[in-house]
Amino acid sequence: MAEGAVAGPRLAELLAAGRRLWEEVESGAEPSSGAPAVQDKVRQGLEALRRAAAMVAQLELFSENEELEEIASADLKYLLLPALLGALTLKQVDLSRRLEHLESARAQFWRFLKLCRSYGLGSFPLPPASPPAEEDAGSPSPGGPAAAQASLVAMASSRQAKIERYKQKKELENRLASMRTFVESGQADEDQIREFYILQIQKWINTSLEEIESIDQEMVILRSRGTAKQPSAPPHGTSRQARTPLKPFVLTRDAAQAKVFGAGYPGLPTMTVDDWYEQRRRQGVVSGQSVPQRTPGIADEELQKQQQEKKEEEDDEEALQKARNWDDWKDTHPRGYGNRQNVG
Repeated sequence: MAEGAVAGPRLAELLAAGRRLWEEVESGAEPSSGAPAVQDKVRQGLEALRRAAAMVAQLELFSENEELEEIASADLKYLLLPALLGALTLKQVDLSRRLEHLESARAQFWRFLKLCRSYGLGSFPLPPASPPAEEDAGSPSPGGPAAAQASLVAMASSRQAKIERYKQKKELENRLASMRTFVESGQADEDQIREFYILQIQKWINTSLEEIESIDQEMVILRSRGTAKQPSAPPHGTSRQARTPLKPFVLTRDAAQAKVFGAGYPGLPTMTVDDWYEQRRRQGVVSGQSVPQRTPGIADEELQKQQQEKKEEEDDEEALQKARNWDDWKDTHPRGYGNRQNVG
C-alpha cells in the first residue's frame, strides 16, 4: 500500500516525533532519567506512539495472513511501533507502578516479535506470551543428573545465542549508520529504502529479545519482594492475645536435688540454721545444750567477729603468762644451769 493513500503525513509525523523523543531520552543528555524534563519527553513520546499505533490498527496496515512482499516499502517502518512503545514504557520511573510498566512493555515487545515472525523477518525462537511463574524462574529443575545436564546444555545454548545476537546487532548498526544519511537525504531508491527499514526491524528484534529476558528476571525479583513484605495475618482473623510474661525458674537435675535445694540449683535455703538445730533437737539427734545460744539482735557476722576478738585476747593473755614464767625461771636458774657435759 502507498503511504500517502492510506496513512497520510500525520501518521508519519507521529512516528517520527515518538522516535525522536525516544532517541533523546536514550542518548542520556540529562543527568538523571528521573528528571522532570526526561519524564516529560517520555510522556510525550508515548502519547505520539500510541496515537500512531491506533491509526495503524484502524487502517489495518498489517495482517498475519499476508506476505512481506505485500507491504509497501514506505509502510515497513510502522512495524517498529510496538517495539518503540515497549522501549519508552521502560523509561518510566514510577516505582509504585514498576511491575505494571514491565508487563506493558513486555506485551509490546512480544507483539512486535510475533508480527515479525509472521512475516518471516528473522529466524528466532518466540518467547512465551506471559512471563514465567516465580517458582519456575531461576530454579533448577528436579530430575537428577540428567536434568542437571540438560539445564547446563540449555544455559550454554542461551549464552551462545546471546553472543550471536550481539554480533548481529553490531553488524546491523554499522550497516545502518552507512545507509542512514543516504536514505534520509532522499537519494536512495525503493530497494535501498526497503533494505534500510528491514535492517532496522532486525536490529529491534535482537533488542526485543534481550529486553524480554531482562524484564522476566526483574519481574521475578519484584514479585518475590512483594510476597516477602506481606504481613502474615493470624488464622481465621483472630487477634493475637497479649501473653503474660513468665517468671524465671531453674530446673533441678533430679528429685533428690530438688529436696535439698528446694527452688532449684543454685537454690535458696528453705530454713535458717537455728530452725535446723531446733528441728534436729526435736528429733532427738542433738541435745538442747548443743544448740548455740545466739545473742538477740546481733547478726551472724558480728557474732563471729566477737568470737574472733575474744580468742585473740585469750591467746594474748596465755602468751603473756608464758613470758612472765620464763623470766621468773631465768632469775632462779643461771645461764648454763643443768649442763654437765663440760664439767671437769
